[in-house]
Amino acid sequence: MLARHWGASGLFFLAILDSSPVPTFAGPDILTAILAASHRNPWYEYAAVATLGSVIGALITFRLARRAGVAYLHSKFGKGRVAALQRSFQRWGTANLAISTAVPFPFPTSALFAAAGASGYRTRKYVAVVALCRALRYSLVAILADRYGRHFVRAVRHPGRYWGWLLLFAAIVAGVVVAGKFVSRKLDAAAAPEGDRGIRPVQFTNAE
Repeated sequence: MLARHWGASGLFFLAILDSSPVPTFAGPDILTAILAASHRNPWYEYAAVATLGSVIGALITFRLARRAGVAYLHSKFGKGRVAALQRSFQRWGTANLAISTAVPFPFPTSALFAAAGASGYRTRKYVAVVALCRALRYSLVAILADRYGRHFVRAVRHPGRYWGWLLLFAAIVAGVVVAGKFVSRKLDAAAAPEGDRGIRPVQFTNAE
């Protein structure tokens, strides 16, 4: 792998590419594991570089889709796939986005990035979700590779042998997302004006 010889620079550009419609087949995960296992630099350096590159690539895809609209989605991913993604994103937007960016499953992540852009998803929220979940993902990969070396690198290269652990991780991420949305709604309801919560304000009359 040529990017391996480039070190952190190669990882950065590969992570940008991974967030575009060009498939890299978990390239950043594999390269992050290989570099962290080599112990040439601290594991958190590779996790940070992979996260930064991924966020930049995700933002590029998001912006392109927002400017081009649904036409961009159709040209890159096909009408049938786009329709399914839009239905899924409208119902489970944040959860889909969080799980696909946090778990190294073969998700159509770049298509979800584009769907978020075309659907009018808030930019700040989008960047925050992608950055947080990618940081969690690459940090975990880098830590495990730094500790277990070649054994973990083999696991990353052949994820199909570890579906149970991946499903468990996906369930944990989904639980965190659902809990976060629940807490967010409760906080929004508590912060809303009294009239918005269906409480009729008390009216004072002049007794004189």
